Amino acid sequence: MTASLRWLTPLAAACFAPCLGHAQIDPVRRDLIQIGYNLALQGHQPLAAYAFFYHNQPEFLRTNLTLRVALAPTYLDSELGVRQAFGPHTDLGIGLAGGGFADSYAEIRKGQYLPGESFVGHGAELSLRLYHLFNPEGRIPLHGVLRGGARFQAYAEGDNTDPAFSLPENRASVNIRTGLRWGGREPVLFPSLAMELSIWQDTQFRSDEGIYGYHDREVEPAAHAFWGQAALSYTTPSQNHNFNLSLSLGTVIHPDRFSAYRLGALLPLVSEFPLSLPGYYYQEISARNFALLSGNYLVALDSRQRWNLNFTAATAAVDYLDGLEQPGNWHSGVGTGILYRTSSWKFMVGYAYGVDAIRSHGRGAHSIGMLMQLDWGQAKEELFSPTTPNLWQGLQRVLGLFGN
Repeated sequence: MTASLRWLTPLAAACFAPCLGHAQIDPVRRDLIQIGYNLALQGHQPLAAYAFFYHNQPEFLRTNLTLRVALAPTYLDSELGVRQAFGPHTDLGIGLAGGGFADSYAEIRKGQYLPGESFVGHGAELSLRLYHLFNPEGRIPLHGVLRGGARFQAYAEGDNTDPAFSLPENRASVNIRTGLRWGGREPVLFPSLAMELSIWQDTQFRSDEGIYGYHDREVEPAAHAFWGQAALSYTTPSQNHNFNLSLSLGTVIHPDRFSAYRLGALLPLVSEFPLSLPGYYYQEISARNFALLSGNYLVALDSRQRWNLNFTAATAAVDYLDGLEQPGNWHSGVGTGILYRTSSWKFMVGYAYGVDAIRSHGRGAHSIGMLMQLDWGQAKEELFSPTTPNLWQGLQRVLGLFGN
């Protein structure tokens, strides 16, 4: 594998996920570029990052069609939404996804990344989804989702996979997900206003089970996951301070390394339900049961709310997956950062500390990170339609560095 592909392997594994499993068809036109990166300052970790372009286009070809595409360096996830396909309040989604490296697996045990027990995975998926609105007159929508999908996964050795380590068999799987979501949140960094209460069930049936690795781990023929989330984002009207709170709980029946909940790192758009622990490696903790409480608080530092100070914290109680246990069942992390934002982009750099993360010196781990979001639709309007017909002044408005 070339050096460039080694760089893309963990990146692509993270960046296809942000748009999977939505509970309703997105009604808003969006063109967003999202980038996130975490760098651990102790130890050796798999690359923790995402980078993708999110395009959502209502009235695609016809007034009742919506096209959603998430494009990552080596992966494409898409859905064609058909509004009112089965009545006035029931929509249909036809999903197609596929590409390289998205099913790769990184083994992390007691704070140590083990490349010899890690491997590359590729996949493709076809899915059908039904979205039903239960309260069309309600102020906060209550959606039900029923999703069925078929996925094929193929595995290959990475550059550092131990030759004595046996890979899992290539396999097909069938996935069935059901859920109820009251409210929801937009796929953006630090939403100004959002709330969600949701419960979910997800079942996977695998065509190939069996032993792999050093004949010490196995793929379960079926796994059943149950989880729920309560989340609130709010901006105070007087001071424009923004806070986000989230409580997530989950359990898995018949878990294995491919279906366990994996917590770690601060990457808020890495998936629809990110399990972030500031200061930890990405997906460092593997759990069969977990409870995660997290929050962040944004304080504006200037009257225009361009410069902001961010504080974040998370704590989790976990019941480990067999074979990946650690001393203690609590994990916590804290962090801070500086956010600069305009109407079209947000950029934050920050520091995080994993309070209970295990490293060679004992407990505690430091990391730095970056998050960026560019609203390309808004940026194009500001760039090519400035108040004066001058390209450079349009660029100034996009970056928000000069002018009003």
